[in-house]
Amino acid sequence: MRKEIFNVVFVGHVDHGKSTVIGRTLFETESLPKGKLDQIRETCRRNSKPFEYAFLLDALKDEQRQGITIDSARCFFKTEKRNYIIIDAPGHIEFLKNMVTGASRADAAFLVIDANEGVMENSRRHGYMLSMLGIKQVSVLVNKMDLVNYNEGKYNDIAHEYNEFLHKINIKPVNFIPVSGKCGDNIMNNGDKMEWYRGKTVLQTLDTFEAYEDMEEKPFRMPVQDVYKFTSDGDSRRIVAGSVSAGILNENDEVVFYPSGKKSTVLSFESFGKYNSEMYPGKAIGFTLKDQIFVKRGEVATVNGQKKPVISKKLLVNLFWLGKQPMVFKKNYSFKLGTEKVNVKLEKINLVLDASTLENIDKKRIDRHDVAECVLKLEREIAFDTADICLGTNRFVIVDDYEISGGGIIRKSLDEEYDWVRNSVRIRNQKWMHSEIDRKTRWERYNQKPVVIMITGNENLIRKEIAKELEKQLFIKGKFVYFLSINNLLYGVDADIKLGKENNREEHFRRLAEIANIMIDAGMILVMTARKISRADLDLLSIGINVENIELVWVGEQIDTDMEIDTHISENYGVENAVGKIINSLNQKGFIFNPW
Repeated sequence: MRKEIFNVVFVGHVDHGKSTVIGRTLFETESLPKGKLDQIRETCRRNSKPFEYAFLLDALKDEQRQGITIDSARCFFKTEKRNYIIIDAPGHIEFLKNMVTGASRADAAFLVIDANEGVMENSRRHGYMLSMLGIKQVSVLVNKMDLVNYNEGKYNDIAHEYNEFLHKINIKPVNFIPVSGKCGDNIMNNGDKMEWYRGKTVLQTLDTFEAYEDMEEKPFRMPVQDVYKFTSDGDSRRIVAGSVSAGILNENDEVVFYPSGKKSTVLSFESFGKYNSEMYPGKAIGFTLKDQIFVKRGEVATVNGQKKPVISKKLLVNLFWLGKQPMVFKKNYSFKLGTEKVNVKLEKINLVLDASTLENIDKKRIDRHDVAECVLKLEREIAFDTADICLGTNRFVIVDDYEISGGGIIRKSLDEEYDWVRNSVRIRNQKWMHSEIDRKTRWERYNQKPVVIMITGNENLIRKEIAKELEKQLFIKGKFVYFLSINNLLYGVDADIKLGKENNREEHFRRLAEIANIMIDAGMILVMTARKISRADLDLLSIGINVENIELVWVGEQIDTDMEIDTHISENYGVENAVGKIINSLNQKGFIFNPW
């Protein structure tokens, strides 16, 4: 029987002794590598430096020199009950983003407060961040009791003050423990210096933490990291790889990938190590499928018949911001959840809190160290779960200028309006009869990637002329291209729909997306024209086809739309120049393999 793996994070204000408590815990449980303690003691002796248990973790030279933890250090030890991964998160205000990275993987937390200094601003801020990450199992360690002569009154004052704060942010602490990391009091044993405390020690508390509702009992979730294809010696396997976030997967299980809704059956598990026919939480796995469906990084593998993840592109979230620059409207950021990465914009701020005071602030932006309830709009749909199902597919981070600048948890989807369209697309993907010729083979043969070029604008102007000339020039160059007029759709496929009704517009774009999907599957370049496409229209289109396959061209002097345009053509640009500009954009983005 395999032992459970449990992640626990230590957080707290800088210099409050997190690393010392962890180092002492490793020492008391004899979990240190052989000779490690003697090595650190000798290093301290040669540098005329007093020995500290924190040095067992702070392996970076910069950290030892400055006496602070810069990055999240990880260490491993075990008890009779289970195996532990201990995460030492930085407490300094400048390294809060590293603390978030560490805490985002945790099932429980120890929050360390210096008995001499008491509750600090970062003590409250860290508590709020744990709440935002959905970590409800929190034990508070009042450390350095030796510095206050093990005074019970000092301990009680801190416990009372911080307990009140935690209750305001919906955290009910497991317990408060007075400890001395330096002297070892209440780490493994109670000892005789605080006879007034006979509660659980740190090690006893560790084993009383509960696994987050036993992740093996949850619906299966595995964010797809990649799909590996082997071609040597006639090997034609496509191996879907990733790490299991929740649940168990077995051979012959029927798996469904979201948000696409594509479905197949597990044929075999593939591994470089010992073979295992069962895949469980925390395990990195690879498996092949009976049907060779097209699956990409970022999708979430699930087991058919179990609870489905939520599919959405408009999210209500709790978010904390750590970026140097404030989070503002209209700016593009990167949203990362599991292995998925997608562009995102801030759409609405419901409220902003100061994380250390819980004061509600009326603001039009989210500044550094603020906490906010807000609405995010993603460029395309993602699959996620609510926190009660799986934190691994609920916690996210936001990247700005190549740095992690924020993070939080998803509260719910605000995108229910088009659920009927999503359901029809998922059924379509599940029932789709695949050709023996896969997509990439077509791309290589055609020297192109499929794309829908939507030429739009306010007035008629020269949109149709540009579209027809673009089709002609691409065809002359050997590309597989087709021009589809909206009229061909309106008076053909849409002949049963009355024009002018708003609800019929939704059905019109749903059908347009289905036609575009067929053309994309065939590897074609589809050129279309339409008057003033809006964000709502694009949202409907992107449910049926990936937004990466849509190239938007705006014709007209002024861009009058709420969408981001790929290519802007002014009204006096001329047809020939306009076509050249669009083709150049297709070359740069890799839709056309042979530039000219």
